[in-house]
Amino acid sequence: MIDTSTKSTGSIYSSLINQPIALLLITGILLGFNFPLGKISSQAGISPMIWAMIVSLGVCLMQFPLLVVRRQFNWPKGRMIRYVVISALFSFIAPNLLLFSVIPHAGAGYTGLMFALSPMFTLLLTLLFRVEIPNKIGLAGIAIGFLGATIVGITRGSAPEAPSVIWIIAAMMIPVALAIGNVYRTLDWPEKASPESLAFWSHGFAVMFLLFLMFATKGSIPFNELAQAPQVAVVQMLIAGIMFSAFFRLQQKGGPVLLSQIGYVAAAVGLITATVLLGESYSTMTWLGALVVACGIAITFVAEKNNLEKPRKS
Repeated sequence: MIDTSTKSTGSIYSSLINQPIALLLITGILLGFNFPLGKISSQAGISPMIWAMIVSLGVCLMQFPLLVVRRQFNWPKGRMIRYVVISALFSFIAPNLLLFSVIPHAGAGYTGLMFALSPMFTLLLTLLFRVEIPNKIGLAGIAIGFLGATIVGITRGSAPEAPSVIWIIAAMMIPVALAIGNVYRTLDWPEKASPESLAFWSHGFAVMFLLFLMFATKGSIPFNELAQAPQVAVVQMLIAGIMFSAFFRLQQKGGPVLLSQIGYVAAAVGLITATVLLGESYSTMTWLGALVVACGIAITFVAEKNNLEKPRKS
């Protein structure tokens, strides 16, 4: 007798991991939790470099056994080595170091909203390299989301407790690095490489690079810092491990422009969690900007739904 409930659960899972909109929501929501977790780690005295390494280590620890069980574990060769190194530098190492360095000075909610600027930078690069051109509804969604993020940035930057200019500039570099990574990963995706394998090796390189960087700058690797918030470190590793599986699959299924819009979802989640869990406060105009961002997300979903419903040419 066939277990229909198991079959149904399997089909739902299969549908979710192959639907760009579902992957966008899953990745964006999980990414949004990085911001409050990053602030908690900084308050506990954990350095940005060790926390950025924890994110990548979580991905490696979760992906390795899955790759072995599925017999998909292969050492990277040739083009894949180049892909792993460049994508790690622009997508994980630089953004995470900037993110966890800026959060203590600008707040988790505000720093998270910098991710909402990545779709515009990504769109500009995709147009420049002719990688992908969204339809008119998609362009409208991106523009509205960008308008909302701009409102938030201006209102936060002019507030009495606004961070210094150097931290605002550092925060602005986050979406630039993300956009470069988003477009590069599509342009140079290795043939026949699985999303899970690319996630594992890219984060594996990030772990090794960050360990080397800590040893070179500090003379040691301060693992003892993690003793200040061990439960938070475990949660961060679990979230990262789940998130980046969906992240690379979204890159494969949805392309760089749709992928970049996880920034809108993450920004909204980051703002809410920073307010509810960390007690950060934001002005009415900042929340209005966040509402505009949400409208941009909704329009993007409509555009993607229309794309999925279009009949393919035979």
